[in-house]
Amino acid sequence: MTRVTIYHNPDCGTSRNTLALIRNSGIEPEVIEYLKTPPTREKLVELIGRMDIPVRDLLRQKGTPYAELALDNPALTDDQRLDAMMAHPILINRPIVITPLGILLCRPSERVLDILSDPQRGAFTKEDGEKVVGEHGERIFP
Repeated sequence: MTRVTIYHNPDCGTSRNTLALIRNSGIEPEVIEYLKTPPTREKLVELIGRMDIPVRDLLRQKGTPYAELALDNPALTDDQRLDAMMAHPILINRPIVITPLGILLCRPSERVLDILSDPQRGAFTKEDGEKVVGEHGERIFP
C-alpha cells in the first residue's frame, strides 16, 4: 500500500477534492487535520524545504489574519512569517500532500495527480462540477 499523508482542512473545498482524488486512486491516506493538530515549527520548516518553496508561498491570505498581521511586508523575515503560522495555523495554505513521489501544495487539487503512483480508478468531478478524471481514470486537461 502506498503511504500518503495529507495536511487537510475539511472546511476547504480544494482540500476535500484533493482527499477525494487520493481515495479515487484506492489509497486511504493518513489525514492530519492541521487546524486541530498543527505541525511543529520544525515539521513546517521541513515541509517547506522539501517542497522547495519560499516561506511566503505557504501563507494563505483569504479568510485569515494575513492582512491585519501585515504579512505582505517585504521587511518581514522567514522566521517572523513562521512565527505567524505557528500562532495562527489557519495561515498555513493547504492541502499539503506527501507521497513517495514527492510533496506538493495541491492548489489546484488536481496537482495531487502528479505525485500519486497509483492510477485513478474511475471518473472524478470536483465539487464545482469541473471534470478532472475521465471514466477510464485518464486525466482531463482543460
